[in-house]
Amino acid sequence: MKIELTTQQKDAQAKFRAFVDEEIVPLANRYDQEERTPPKLIKNLAQLGYLGAILPKEFGGKAMDMITYGLLNEEIGRGCSSLRSLLTVHSMVARALDKWGNKSQKDYWLPKLASGEIIAAFGLSEPNVGSDAKSIETTAILSGDSYVLNGQKKWITYGQIADVFLVFAQCSGKASAFLVEKNSPGLTIKPISGMLGVRASMLAELHFQDCRIPQDNLVGKLGFGFSYIASSALDYGRYSVAWGSVGIAQACLEACIQYTSERKQFGVYLKEHQLIRQMITEMIANVKAARLLCYQAGYLKDNSDPSSIVETSIAKYFASTTATKIANDAVQIHGANGCSSEYSVARYLRDAKIMEIIEGSTQIQQITIADYGYQEYMLQPTPAVISQKLLART
Repeated sequence: MKIELTTQQKDAQAKFRAFVDEEIVPLANRYDQEERTPPKLIKNLAQLGYLGAILPKEFGGKAMDMITYGLLNEEIGRGCSSLRSLLTVHSMVARALDKWGNKSQKDYWLPKLASGEIIAAFGLSEPNVGSDAKSIETTAILSGDSYVLNGQKKWITYGQIADVFLVFAQCSGKASAFLVEKNSPGLTIKPISGMLGVRASMLAELHFQDCRIPQDNLVGKLGFGFSYIASSALDYGRYSVAWGSVGIAQACLEACIQYTSERKQFGVYLKEHQLIRQMITEMIANVKAARLLCYQAGYLKDNSDPSSIVETSIAKYFASTTATKIANDAVQIHGANGCSSEYSVARYLRDAKIMEIIEGSTQIQQITIADYGYQEYMLQPTPAVISQKLLART
C-alpha cells in the first residue's frame, strides 16, 4: 500500500506552510513570552476559514477531509502550539454542536463558529477532576425555564477570550453539556498565567455562582454529556494534538538540521560528529513514524471506521512522547543556546511536555491501548465493541 497525498492535499499543505512561515514562526517566541495571542492573528486564521475547517459547507465551513485537517494541525503546531490549541478546542465545540446540537443551535452557532465571529472553548477539566472526567463536580439544576450552574472549571484553553463555552455539569446525577456565553450572569473568568508550556493559549478558570442560562442551551439530552458529547469531542481533540505533536517534532528536526550545519566544534560542523548524526537519524525516523500513525488515524476517520478511535489514541500516544524526546534532544544539541529564549527549541520542549498531558495523558493512553491489545488479540471482539469501550475513557 502506498501512502500518498492527493494533489489537493499537497496544495493545501503548501498553503498552510506558507501561512505559518510568514505569519506565525517569526513572532511565536514573542507570543510565548507575552503569554497572549494577538487578536489580529486569530482574525487572519478565521479569514482563511481554518476555524471552520471541519464544519459542513452549509454552515460556512471548509468541510476538510481528516487528512487535510491533520496537515493543518501539523503546520500550525510547527509554528505555535498555542495557536494550534485554539484550533483544537474551537473545533471540538464545533464538532460537538454539529453532531449533537439541535437544529436551532446549529443554525445559530455553527455559522458564527465557522467564520470566527465567535470563539469557543471546551469546559471539562476542574480543580479536582482531570483524567477522571466522569467525576465532574460542577452542577446544573433546572429552575423554571433556565438551568442554574454552580462550580468551577480550570485549565480552559483560550478561556480568557472565548465568547461561548461548552460546559459539562452534573444534572440530577447525569453528566450533561451546556452552552454558556461569556456574559452570562454568575460567570466569572479568571486568567491563568505562568504555565510551563503553550503559554500563549490564554488559559482561564471559570467560576459559576448561580449562573443562569436558558433551558434551550442544553446540548443533546441529559446524561449525554460524557459518554457521547465529551468522548466524541475528545477523540477529535486527540487527533489534533497528535498532528500538532508531529509539528513540534518537525520543527525541532528542522532547527537541528540548520543549527548543526552552521555551528562548529573541534574544528568541524556539528553535523560531522557521529553522535549528532545518530540523534538526527532517530529524529527523522520517529517524525516519519508519528506522521504515518496520524495518516492511518485520519484515513480511518474519513472512512468512518470504528477502529479510528483506538488508532487515534495510538497516534496521540506515540506522537506526543516522540515530540518530547525529540525536543529534549534538540535542546541537548543546541547546548546552552537551547536553554535560552533566543532559540525556539526551548519553547518546543516545554510545549511538547504539555502534549503528553492534554486530551488524555500518556498514562491514560497507555491504559487504553493496553486494553485494546488484550481485547483485540485475546478476546477478538468486533471493532464496534472495542470502540464503545474506549469511548468510555478520556
